Amino acid sequence: MSETDDQSKLKFYSTNEIAELLKMNVQVIARKLKYGELPGYKIGKDWRVKESDLLQWLEKHSNQNTLHPSQKIVNRFMKDGRFDVLPVQRKKRRYIIEYILSQFELGKVYAEKEVNEIISRFHGDYCRVRREFVDERMMSRKDGKYLRTVSHKPLK
Repeated sequence: MSETDDQSKLKFYSTNEIAELLKMNVQVIARKLKYGELPGYKIGKDWRVKESDLLQWLEKHSNQNTLHPSQKIVNRFMKDGRFDVLPVQRKKRRYIIEYILSQFELGKVYAEKEVNEIISRFHGDYCRVRREFVDERMMSRKDGKYLRTVSHKPLK
């Protein structure tokens, strides 16, 4: 393979070029690069993005409009299968709490230790999540036993 073949495969875009291509604000693209949402290379003060990385990123985001709002929130806050933080905004936090709740079977009675173990797979503060389950009437608690309630209505 010749050197010109290698160079033709290796195409980079600047922040301005990406913004122009996508009809987006340059600052929005720069922010996506800064926070790692869009993969790129910082060379001095400027960013460069490989064409293949840009195409992958676009493909990854092409179906965002077909996702349910709850799934968008879960995807945004979940990192490596866990939620490091719970959103402050109640509606967003509730989507995440409902996601964790979906790991529990209807009609099954759980000991507090079991509830803590399941929640811990997704978030470190199992006490807070457990409390939200009860406060939101997603689960009932009696004598240290927990039951997922049937009457709970998920957000639309």
